Amino acid sequence: MLSPQPEIINPVLSHEDVSDVPAAFVADPFMLKVDGRWYMFFEVLNSRSGKGEIGLAVSHDGLSWDYRQIVLDESFHLSYPYVFAWRGEYYMIPETLQPGAVRLYQGDPFPDRWTLKQTLVEGDFADPSIFRFHDRWWLFACTTPYQHDTLRLYFADRLLGPWVEHPRSPIVEGNARIARPGGRVLVFDNRIVRFTQDCYPTYGSQVRAFEISILTPTDYREQEAMESPILKGSGTGWNRFGMHNVDLHRLGKRRWLACVDGVTRDERKRSVRRR
Repeated sequence: MLSPQPEIINPVLSHEDVSDVPAAFVADPFMLKVDGRWYMFFEVLNSRSGKGEIGLAVSHDGLSWDYRQIVLDESFHLSYPYVFAWRGEYYMIPETLQPGAVRLYQGDPFPDRWTLKQTLVEGDFADPSIFRFHDRWWLFACTTPYQHDTLRLYFADRLLGPWVEHPRSPIVEGNARIARPGGRVLVFDNRIVRFTQDCYPTYGSQVRAFEISILTPTDYREQEAMESPILKGSGTGWNRFGMHNVDLHRLGKRRWLACVDGVTRDERKRSVRRR
C-alpha cells in the first residue's frame, strides 16, 4: 500500500481551494515536473454548469500546492487530464466521452492554455491512458464507461497515428473489478504496470495494479502485482469510501512522488500528494 510521509497533511488540495469557478469536487490528478516546478492538472466539477473542467495547481516541492486557474473548458464534460511530455512539447489526453473520441490536446503555451491537436481514436472511451514502450505508443481505454467492465488496447508507431486496435483486445471483458484505468501507466526498468479502478461494489472503491509481462503488436500478458491493491479507502476522512486514481513519478532509485484522490462521506473526491 502507498502511504504518505508523516509530515504531509492531507488533502493537499480540495474543492475549497478552487477560486475561479464554484467547485463541487476535484478529482483525477495528474502531474508533470517542468524546469524544477511541479504542475498538477485535475478535474474540477463546476457546480454551476454541472460539467467537469480542467484545473491547475503548482508547487515547488511537491508538498505544498497553490491553485492557479481553470486551463481547459469545453462545451462538454472533461475529466482525467492525462498529461505527458514528448520531444519538448506537452500534451494532454482528457476523458471526452460526449464527442465520442480520444482527443489529443497540446500546451499552447504550457501550462495555462491547451488547444485540440488531433483526434486519435473514434469511440466512447473512459479514462484513456497513453504510454510509450519499445518505440511505440500504446493506449488503454474503457469502452463501457457506465458498466466499467471492458478494457481495450490500441497502438501506433507515431503519436498522431494511425492507431490500430491490438489483436488481443479487449484485454478485459465483463469484469468491473479490473477493467477501468486508474492512473498513469508506469514504465520503469523495462517494466510496465497499469493501474485499474476496482469498480465493485461501487465505482472507484480501490486501485489495483497489474504488471504487464508481454507487450508486442501481436501478444499481451499480465498478472496482478503482489502489492495490489495499492490504494483503498481508509474508513474515515477525505478518502473514507474509496480511492480511484494514482499518478506515480520516480524521483530516484528508491524515492517516488505520487498524487491520488479519494471519496469522502458526501462522495466528493479530493486529490492528495504522497511521497
